[in-house]
Amino acid sequence: MADYQVLIIGGGPGGYVAALEAAKLGFKTGVIENRELGGTCLNRGCIPTKALLHSSEIIKGIREGAKFGAYADNIRFDLPQIFARKNEVSRKLSSGIEQMFKQGKIDWLQGKGQLLGTGRAKFTPNDGSKEREVTAEKIILATGSVPAMPPIPGLNLPGVMTSDELLEGADHLYESIIIIGGGVIGVELATFYNDMGSKVTIIEGLGTLMPILDKEIGQNLAQIFKKRGAEVYTNSMVSSVEKTEKGFRVNFKNKDKDVSVEAEAVLSAIGRSPNTAGVVAEGVEIQMNRRAFAYNENYETSIPGVYTIGDACAKIQLAHYASAMGRDCVKRFAGERDLVDFDAVPSCIYTVPEIACVGKTLDEAKEAGIDAVAGKVTMFANGKTLIVDGDRAFMKVIADKATHRILGAQFMCERASDMISEMSEAIVNKLTVEQMLAVMRPHPTFEEAVHDVLEDTLAKLNK
Repeated sequence: MADYQVLIIGGGPGGYVAALEAAKLGFKTGVIENRELGGTCLNRGCIPTKALLHSSEIIKGIREGAKFGAYADNIRFDLPQIFARKNEVSRKLSSGIEQMFKQGKIDWLQGKGQLLGTGRAKFTPNDGSKEREVTAEKIILATGSVPAMPPIPGLNLPGVMTSDELLEGADHLYESIIIIGGGVIGVELATFYNDMGSKVTIIEGLGTLMPILDKEIGQNLAQIFKKRGAEVYTNSMVSSVEKTEKGFRVNFKNKDKDVSVEAEAVLSAIGRSPNTAGVVAEGVEIQMNRRAFAYNENYETSIPGVYTIGDACAKIQLAHYASAMGRDCVKRFAGERDLVDFDAVPSCIYTVPEIACVGKTLDEAKEAGIDAVAGKVTMFANGKTLIVDGDRAFMKVIADKATHRILGAQFMCERASDMISEMSEAIVNKLTVEQMLAVMRPHPTFEEAVHDVLEDTLAKLNK
């Protein structure tokens, strides 16, 4: 008889949610995780970054209070305390998962796990006790991702940080920081350091910041950063990083010109890669999709009885996507399926203003052969935006010209992350622009601009 019915290697958003679902369905469940429960998102990613951003938002608000009639003198902050609070938030959430594991009678095997084959895994305990084999009817690989480190000379110099190292904290605020990479991690941490008063330089290899999103978002964001004193270089490929007396020098080619910038600190935020190295024992063959585990429609890998979810296998590296995969995977063990629609995955970026997107962009709709239109509204006339003195902001909605169904939305405005689910619901339920216009939205809110963008979309549909 196997030790477990379901054994999960990895305790991040995919792994721990899958474990809780398995326990709820009555499966005897174990999770192998050598660090804190909650994985990268809770301990070294989403939650810590947002905790830092909340602190920097407060500090920035105090500094700019005069325009709202609030004056403060001798403003100061304690950076170690800011990071300590960030750690406390993560600790509380991780402890909450531990408590749910106890309530669900889920075994947390604290140590490293390695797949040995169908139904078998090696467990190496953190406490130094003897490693042992653990057996299970079904094994799920939920090992997440790690910072990507391309072979750029000098990127491995001591002091050049990934987001993992940066989020561990510092005893002082960097006077200046160069961020290599203009994706989610790069722009969020650029927002933090820019708000705190550091001199920020962002270097992005592609043509806009946030290159996977609507181009207008990246262009708008670059203008906002520049307005706030940051330097932004796009179409720029880093050639090397060098140590200097006062910090680092980053050399790169910007539009065929050789450029060098110097700063006290360097953050490599070039993205994340599936954490698959060493997860499968030598001699055990498993099919890969580049660096990720390959899987079928039931999340099963090429090894019978071995499944995979989350960043270790998925093209979309988002915590809520990994959690949804985890629930769906385990429900299929019980002959069920999760109700969530995987065709409408919202993405949120916590810059100022926030960015939130779901579904198709106009370009993506056209590439798919759909005759679509894009409605747009700027937020300059929105009452709440004026009240908070919001920056450049807009909403955009994409709709099918033939059916009037909503295909996608891109919001770049205050509280975008709290409003995007309205568009996700529209896409999942195949709602039309007219049906969404039937909803009355309260005034004054940021959300009332949704009505305006829908009206603009309808006007373009009816042309």
